[in-house]
Amino acid sequence: MAAEDFTYTEVGATWDAERPEGYRHLRRRMLVGHGTAAFGDAADAVMEFWMHRALPVRVDASAPRAAAGVSVVTGLGAGPLRLRAPCRIVWTREEERYAGWAYGTLEGHPLSGEESFVVHLDEEGDVWLTVTSFSRPATALPRAAGPLGRAFQRAYARRCGAVLRRLSRA
Repeated sequence: MAAEDFTYTEVGATWDAERPEGYRHLRRRMLVGHGTAAFGDAADAVMEFWMHRALPVRVDASAPRAAAGVSVVTGLGAGPLRLRAPCRIVWTREEERYAGWAYGTLEGHPLSGEESFVVHLDEEGDVWLTVTSFSRPATALPRAAGPLGRAFQRAYARRCGAVLRRLSRA
């Protein structure tokens, strides 16, 4: 996976929640459940793209489970009005108390940057989803959206938490 394939240079920066200069930053941490069963459900929902599909976002991935190098094209909207967003997964994390991944933008994505989705089981047994991103407009549409685009990103992150909370109870 060559860094030049991405539309930004700071590939992998969400691993340590770095905040590269010149981007809008977002970090949202949301409680989604409690206990090891909820963690397992949440981890699978994130790693197998069920959280995104339940948003609902169309997800076309080159593999059924997140792994570094997997291509992912997300889509919002319907038919000819669908906004396509091509990405590639840059890292994954699957450990006893952590599961998640990040994808970076490719040519054709309306933004340039990276976004991660990590589920964590803390010492008290609470299950958290953390969404971290850095991005900037790559096309005219998000530039024209201005503050509405940033509000949409925040709402999208909150929606991820609400959906994962529901999927963790199922």
